[in-house]
Formats: sequence, structure tokens, C-alpha cells
Amino acid sequence: MDKKQLKELGVELDVPFLKLLGVRCLRADLGEGEVVLSLKPEHNNSWEVAHGGVLLTLMDVGMAIAARAADTGGRGVVTIELKTNFMQAAKGIIRVAAKTVHVTATLAFVEAKLYDERDAVCCMGSATFKYFKELPAKKGTT
Repeated sequence: MDKKQLKELGVELDVPFLKLLGVRCLRADLGEGEVVLSLKPEHNNSWEVAHGGVLLTLMDVGMAIAARAADTGGRGVVTIELKTNFMQAAKGIIRVAAKTVHVTATLAFVEAKLYDERDAVCCMGSATFKYFKELPAKKGTT
């Protein structure tokens, strides 16, 4: 998959930080989520591979999408715990595949793997998300 194909793949998420990074959502259904990112030089660390913060962000987003997709009430989520194991450097176009493994009335427990463009697992992780009905009101708005 080249960068032009990537721009036509999935949907852009309506989150300013994720737009800045270039994250695209490929799938969100039945408790699963999948996101993709074409790494750019500005995503790299000093060794010219993806910065761990970028990988962790992509893992968090993929797992949050899976948690939301597991809720029939359409509630949002906030991350309350996130663990990631970094196994090898990531380059090129990276993808996170996440799956919800357990849901309670207020929490979702999710696992994910991040793959590079060769389909090698670069990191894996788990997270716990708390469901909420609506975003808190922003200060200064009515």
C-alpha cells in the first residue's frame, strides 16, 4: 500500500491531535477497532524510527475505538490504564488491530497489536477504558 492509497483508505477521525498525526480509522465494529498511520519523518525519534509516543498513541486510539464499538449504547470512553510492550522498531505504514476482551456496565478491557508494513508485530498492549454518556461541558460554554 502506498501513501496515495492510504489517503483513500478508512476515515479521518474528528480529533485535532489525530488529524495532525494523520491517523485513519479502517474498522470499528463488534468490539474491534483498526487504525493506520503512514509514518513521516516528524513521527520519528533520533534513530529515524517511529517515536514510542506515536506508537503508544496509535495503540490507545485503536483500543478506544474497539471499546466504543463494543458498547451498544454508543457511549464514549476515557483511558484509565494503558500498558504497551515495545518489541521492535516500526517504520513505514503501521497498523493497530484491537479487540475488546471483556465489558462490564462501566468498563471495557481491550488488547491490541501494532504491525509494521511487513506485518511484523512491533508492539502489543492492553488497556482499560471507562464508559461515559457525554463529554463534560467545556469551560466558558453554555
